[in-house]
Amino acid sequence: MDERIEIRLSGSGGQGLILAGIILAEAAILDGKNAVQTQSYGPEARGGASRSEVIISNESIDYPKVSKSDILLALTEEAMLKYKNGLKENGLLILDSSIEKPDGPYKILSVPILKTAQEKVGKSIVANIVALGTLISATKIVSKEAIEKAVLDRVPKGTEELNKKALYEGYKLVS
Repeated sequence: MDERIEIRLSGSGGQGLILAGIILAEAAILDGKNAVQTQSYGPEARGGASRSEVIISNESIDYPKVSKSDILLALTEEAMLKYKNGLKENGLLILDSSIEKPDGPYKILSVPILKTAQEKVGKSIVANIVALGTLISATKIVSKEAIEKAVLDRVPKGTEELNKKALYEGYKLVS
């Protein structure tokens, strides 16, 4: 892993991306790395743009904000348009397949995250966990063991199996 990986998870409020960022940061810590997570969302709690930023590093993290992301995950077109210019050249853009692919100097992975949550897992509310599975499978920035433990530690009691299934469906979207 590079010294420092900057990740921006983006979509609309209510999609659970802030929780996804918290889970990702906790998984990095479980893997013995340093991590910091910050978040931002519009005045509308649900429906407005939201983002969660995670920095993972083998070194100490002296600045907790993402300046140019190495990875951008976007679940809505609005979020992709808003944040794509903050993605490094040759960075990775992970898009829900409902979003039209933009032109740009980055690698694009387009997968049906929202559709998978709804149709394969049976609940659109777990799209954030499907997205995490996709992100981890594509980048290997944290171990599958660490992300699974972090997911199971953070999701509401009684939803562990549903969320575990969502994580595994996310892995399958990349393999």
